[in-house]
Amino acid sequence: MYNFNSQHVIITGGTRGIGAGLTEKFLQAGATVIATYAGNDEAAKIFKEKFSEYGSKLVLKKFNVANTSEVESFFNEYDKTYPSLEVLINNAGIRRDNIVASMAESDWDSVIDTNLKGTFNMTRFGVLAMMKNRYGRIVNMSSVGGKLGLPGQANYAASKAGQIALSLSVSKEVAKRNITINNVCPGFIETELLKDLPEEQVKEYKSQVPMKRFGKVEEVAHAVLFFSSKEASYITGATLDIAGGLNA
Repeated sequence: MYNFNSQHVIITGGTRGIGAGLTEKFLQAGATVIATYAGNDEAAKIFKEKFSEYGSKLVLKKFNVANTSEVESFFNEYDKTYPSLEVLINNAGIRRDNIVASMAESDWDSVIDTNLKGTFNMTRFGVLAMMKNRYGRIVNMSSVGGKLGLPGQANYAASKAGQIALSLSVSKEVAKRNITINNVCPGFIETELLKDLPEEQVKEYKSQVPMKRFGKVEEVAHAVLFFSSKEASYITGATLDIAGGLNA
């Protein structure tokens, strides 16, 4: 549906879950994808082998998006390797669920650092790279949880709401440079993160969704590719829920 030939796409957390699905779809659309991951080298190796047919079109990079110096080093290397940056997908994220009265400070900090500060770090350096060619597309993978405020997820909800607020400010800062930044908010999506849930919990979650099913990764990917395309040139600061009707 979309042509990303000659375009370069960075996807944080691009080797698992929704991120892995996005990496696959961008590769199929002709992009060179730099997929980042934080720690699991063995899983990254398996992922790379799975898509070996794309050769040098798929590059994996290991670093922590919450660590400013690591992000800066990544972009310094990127600038020396690639002529341009067309698309940045801020997908890296973690959860550390607990009710707020019992939530450890470390669990609050780690979620905010990865999900929100990580988005800030990548966006900050990504915008600088995009300004060189006065073109860019940034998509934040937020969550309906950022608007619904699910119990036990105060840290996660705050980080995801923060991504949306951040994008509203950034969209106004970079619009004249032909750079857009938008948000996609998935609901319950079929990934390995949901496969381990007890059957009763799955039923409970599905009962909350008007469509009575979980979404598919490709249903999220279609929206992300659209926001990332040249065709989405007049959309910025927008938020799209992909949640089967599970909206705030």
